[in-house]
Amino acid sequence: MTNARLPSLGVSLGLWQDRPSDEVLVTALAADRLGFDDLWIGEMATYDAFALGALIAERTKHIPLTLGPFAVAVRDPVMIAMGVASVAELTGRRVNVAIGSSSPLVVEQWHGRVQHRPALALREMATALRVLLAGEKLHLEGEVLRSQGYRLRAAAPHSELTIAAFGAGAINVAATMADRMVVNLVTPQLAGRLAQAMREDAQRAGFSAPRVAAWVTAAVDPSADSLEQLRRGIVGYLAAPGYGEMFSEAGFADVVSFARQGPHPRDLLAAIPDELVKSVSLIGDLDAVRAGLVSYAQAGVDEVIVVPSSVESDPGGVHTLESLARASDLSKGEVK
Repeated sequence: MTNARLPSLGVSLGLWQDRPSDEVLVTALAADRLGFDDLWIGEMATYDAFALGALIAERTKHIPLTLGPFAVAVRDPVMIAMGVASVAELTGRRVNVAIGSSSPLVVEQWHGRVQHRPALALREMATALRVLLAGEKLHLEGEVLRSQGYRLRAAAPHSELTIAAFGAGAINVAATMADRMVVNLVTPQLAGRLAQAMREDAQRAGFSAPRVAAWVTAAVDPSADSLEQLRRGIVGYLAAPGYGEMFSEAGFADVVSFARQGPHPRDLLAAIPDELVKSVSLIGDLDAVRAGLVSYAQAGVDEVIVVPSSVESDPGGVHTLESLARASDLSKGEVK
């Protein structure tokens, strides 16, 4: 493989539910030490992303932060803008922000909210954040979101805005409102099609297309525990619209068909072959992982946001991150 372009590399905290919560600090420190381009601090079942972001900024030296994606049905524009500006001003770190629609589990069951017209909510949230993060006063009377009269008192962070997208509506919002679109748990082939759809939407609207990033789970020289951890993360996606078709296209129609019969999660987990996990992850030795990075770049992905497996044999995914850092340093982004 010669002169094959590698994407830029960021890191996302795994927030693995089967690992100690504070292990995310191990991942963050390694990402900073190794010179990755970006550190994503999401929000799931454990830490508030703003609190964790402030702590990580104090303990790291220079890595830029992306907070989120925040669910637009859970957080309002003022909450997000105030949080981002707080972390940026109190730590002196560059802080960007990501938004998305999130899952019914998070929105409806955990927070008791209604996910109403998600694509429109994304657009209205993006509109509001553009105003607030520039330090301007917000007057928004949307169909989903409303906010009147707030302006940041902290310094305006002028953050980049990333939109998590998968469906056509969210892709269109990203094409016309975002600095970056991110896709999650997709094959290089589907990542390429989603990127192309976004770029076509941007062109039709007369906009410059945003950058495209892909979250990709990773384990270099994986142990059996790493494979099992990444396998568990796929269970909830197999029957989902769009994702099921992606896995079928990748050669796993039998697993998707089984998933859509509603089996016990334990039985579905046992039915997921290693090759299915590898179709949406960076798994293997360094050469295999490097080839996977090239595949995403060739599909039109500008940035890969690595979500490293974190297990007893590789706490915080440090070995995986060290290996990926070596791969990304080759000839200033070229593979020889």
